[in-house]
Amino acid sequence: MNLETLLADRLGPAFAAVAGAPVDPVLRRSQHADYQCDAALSLARRLGRRPRDIAAEVLGQVELADLCSAVAVSGPGFINLTVADSALGTLLSTAAVDSRLGVAPSAATETVIVDYSSPNVAKEMHVGHLRGTVIGDAAVRLLEWRGHQVIKANHLGDWGTPFGMLIEHLLDLGESEAADELSVGDLDSFYQAARVKFDADDAFRERAQRRVVALQRGDELTLRLWRLLVAESEKYFLTVYDQLGVLLTERDFRGESYYNEQLAPVTDELDRLGLLRESGDAACVFPAGFVGRDGQPLPIIVRKRDGGFGYGATDLAAIRHRTQDLGATRLLYVVGLPQRQHFELVYAVAWQAGWLSPPARAEHLGFGSILGSDGKMLRSRTGDSIKLVGLLEEAVTRAAELARQKNPDLSATEVADVARAVGIGAIKYADLSTDRNKDYVFDWQRMLSLDGNTAPYLQYAHARIRSIFRRAEIEQFTPTPITVGHPAEHALALELAGFGAVVASVEQTLQFHRLAGYLHTLATTFSGFYEHCPVLRAEDAVRDSRLALCDLTARVLRQGLYLLGIATPDRM
Repeated sequence: MNLETLLADRLGPAFAAVAGAPVDPVLRRSQHADYQCDAALSLARRLGRRPRDIAAEVLGQVELADLCSAVAVSGPGFINLTVADSALGTLLSTAAVDSRLGVAPSAATETVIVDYSSPNVAKEMHVGHLRGTVIGDAAVRLLEWRGHQVIKANHLGDWGTPFGMLIEHLLDLGESEAADELSVGDLDSFYQAARVKFDADDAFRERAQRRVVALQRGDELTLRLWRLLVAESEKYFLTVYDQLGVLLTERDFRGESYYNEQLAPVTDELDRLGLLRESGDAACVFPAGFVGRDGQPLPIIVRKRDGGFGYGATDLAAIRHRTQDLGATRLLYVVGLPQRQHFELVYAVAWQAGWLSPPARAEHLGFGSILGSDGKMLRSRTGDSIKLVGLLEEAVTRAAELARQKNPDLSATEVADVARAVGIGAIKYADLSTDRNKDYVFDWQRMLSLDGNTAPYLQYAHARIRSIFRRAEIEQFTPTPITVGHPAEHALALELAGFGAVVASVEQTLQFHRLAGYLHTLATTFSGFYEHCPVLRAEDAVRDSRLALCDLTARVLRQGLYLLGIATPDRM
């Protein structure tokens, strides 16, 4: 159901014949027609001809009669295309009986690693983990639907110097008491208590430092206690993921410790390649082109003089493993924008080492911050980081009240289901409907509104369509051929026919606000259709066609929201 592809496949060869080389037709939606083709303007200087003459020659060579009801050259050389109602009807009729809504899998599939969420062991997840988890989950969903083999990698912070103090604090409490405290999910209190002792008690600090050495050397008792910390933390993380409705499971945990055995071989290989240089107290790699504010080359610290390894070594080991052992060709790192330079350094070193040779490439899916109404980083009234669990619980509570107000006839079970779908969906959509490179302001009233570009608005549009079939007492709808005639039908059909192009574009850019914007436009266009085109009161053939349009719209909304990780209740 990719109308743009159909049009481009017709226009492309005609432009190529005129230009003597392949040409992108540069199609886009237009206010003056359904689509506008701009390629003649960009060719004018190259060919030394007027763009209107180029456009006219292209139209003389292309066959569009079966797809377009009107084709014209306008302005300085635009080609305006109005899609024929019959073509839209044929296209949508095919999509309506297809489980994939007419959207074929990607023609070139690959193995993709999505590295996302990445909380720290013995610390609770807070609002700062929201964006990385939600954006990463949307990437997994969309790329899997496009047919790629997707490997989820939850890169836990589960190794390093803090574990000395955590294990010593665990021993002070007693193993069983510590396990009880950790099992209730109060990880922050456990960590803070250990930190206080580390900062205030010299003897405790010395014990903690010795414990780090024991951990690194593989001491049996220390490793067992470390595993207890990791296991209890992972249980907690999984409860948060379940509440948030993301796809991460216990099989996806890949902590820093996973790469411990690979750090020495990575260091040796960098040394053999002549990339490793001694600098101060560490062995580093200085990738070309990276300098600090002082003009000095920036390093990736690989190995410290005491034998420990830097974070960069772990990141390099991960890239090497993912490309060389797992065969991944697209590596996605869903990490905040402040980490951009670090990952650019890592990617540059991995490229120099030959671990990111084409077609393998790594992409930093950076994102901005979540702000409060004061324009500063979102925090609690006491100034602390807001715990993610508390934020999600408040969203569900607020959504439950909204559900009861909107539909008093819902049962308690239905209210609970709707509240979870709407509350969690509202938080996710507020994030994903924003350009991920930008900050956004967290606003309960706006994100839970039934009007505007919000999840509840889209969920309500879906539920409203499903109510049409309940009123018609249709439990299982079998699509019939779709006929497009009314201008409101044409507008809705045109939006539905654009779903495949939007998904294909987001597959490349992973800019999910474009998918969110498409779904909002589809929902508002459906409202216009529903206002001007009676469905259940229409004559038989028209009624069946409009029911098919309604059903297809609901399915596209449902699929599109699923790709964003958002549920679509049938009643609201």
